[in-house]
Amino acid sequence: MNPCVLHGRPGWGSAIVEAQLSLLDVPFEFVEVGDLFVSGEARESLARVNPVAQLPTLVLADGRVMTESAAITLYLADATGRTDLVPTAGEYTRPAFLRWLVFLVANVYPTFTYADDPQRFVKDAAAARDFRAAVDAYAQRLWRVVEAEAGAPWFLGQRFSALDIYVAVMTRWRPRRPWFAEHAPRLHAIGERCEADPRLQSVWQRNLAALELS
Repeated sequence: MNPCVLHGRPGWGSAIVEAQLSLLDVPFEFVEVGDLFVSGEARESLARVNPVAQLPTLVLADGRVMTESAAITLYLADATGRTDLVPTAGEYTRPAFLRWLVFLVANVYPTFTYADDPQRFVKDAAAARDFRAAVDAYAQRLWRVVEAEAGAPWFLGQRFSALDIYVAVMTRWRPRRPWFAEHAPRLHAIGERCEADPRLQSVWQRNLAALELS
């Protein structure tokens, strides 16, 4: 059986899917993509697989393409028959898992899409700076909402899930871990705990240095 192919970039959102593939023992090849913000060639190459040229992009063993990390998360749980990362329909934590999975990808994640390179959307340099500052402030407001719902030791309490991987990766992005340590200590603790998981050390080894810079 052919392995999946994960198109990604260290430190980017593909790290969320890479961690899940590793934990679920799904064979995959990692194809590193150039910096999509600065390389037209990288965007054109990825667009041949994913028309919007975004990461993560996962090509399944049979050639079908999966995009959108939440969709990939749910698909991998179904395809492997594993319940490690996604609560089953009968589990008490299932509604909270679905709510916060979608919240992270529909509300928090887009703040990076728009503010990482604001001049894609706001051409004037001064206006772009103001736009980024406003979006970053909004992201902090959203993170406080997530913090208020976070459990311990994992987001769902005693139940580890893919949400903890999202938290580990995304809290490395703006406003970064020191902010979370001060303003969202439960999320900070979840991120630190997930990064200490011995099963994920190869994933963090590939991504952690880049996560600090992303």
